[in-house]
Amino acid sequence: MATANKQQLTLISHNLCPYVQRAVIALQELGIEYRRIDVDLDNPPDWFKRLSPLGKVPLLLIDDEVVLFESAVIAEYVNDIGGANLLLTDPIEKARQRAWIEFASATLDNIGALYSASGESNYARSASQLEVKWRQLEQILTGSQFFSGEQFSLVDAAYGPVFRYLDLFEKLVDTDFLGQFPKLASWRKRLQARESVSNAVRSDYQILLTEFLADRDSWLGQRASDFLSKQQVT
Repeated sequence: MATANKQQLTLISHNLCPYVQRAVIALQELGIEYRRIDVDLDNPPDWFKRLSPLGKVPLLLIDDEVVLFESAVIAEYVNDIGGANLLLTDPIEKARQRAWIEFASATLDNIGALYSASGESNYARSASQLEVKWRQLEQILTGSQFFSGEQFSLVDAAYGPVFRYLDLFEKLVDTDFLGQFPKLASWRKRLQARESVSNAVRSDYQILLTEFLADRDSWLGQRASDFLSKQQVT
């Protein structure tokens, strides 16, 4: 498969990585053809080790020659070759969008701390830190269709994977994470309904994520393990 500019694009990825999802969403939004290869990061093949300077995904391989790494770089490259419709053109507004994409990465760090927290008190502490992020986002959202207005952007592509975690977390702990934040909750629903966002993961993503959590020695991991046990009984 080739893009409009005749480049062969290969996305090297992992089936649970939220940063991979950003690249997939951008590719799908712009209608750019690509192939995808998932790797096992616990046992990565030698060719992946040679290609990835940081040992992480995503990677974008261009014409089997050039390797791009880091999701923000890949997403912006995809945007550039796809018509540059996913970032604003005004320098200040574009810089602001990039800043909030970085904020999404920081929010993913909080989510990682949440599902890794050992014991209920540590979980509660991580949840409160995550709530600070939700409050900050709620304050800057305008209530428009997407982050920067009526047009979907790379900022939205960065937050779709963030909110996807909540779909499972809310099942495990019976909590509405965004109940106090109506603008944020509405944005989440609009992103969930976006075809590029929903199609950025495999159909068995929720099962895979639950199994991933259940393998962790954490408070939320125990909830995931209990959830899987109940599913097997029924």
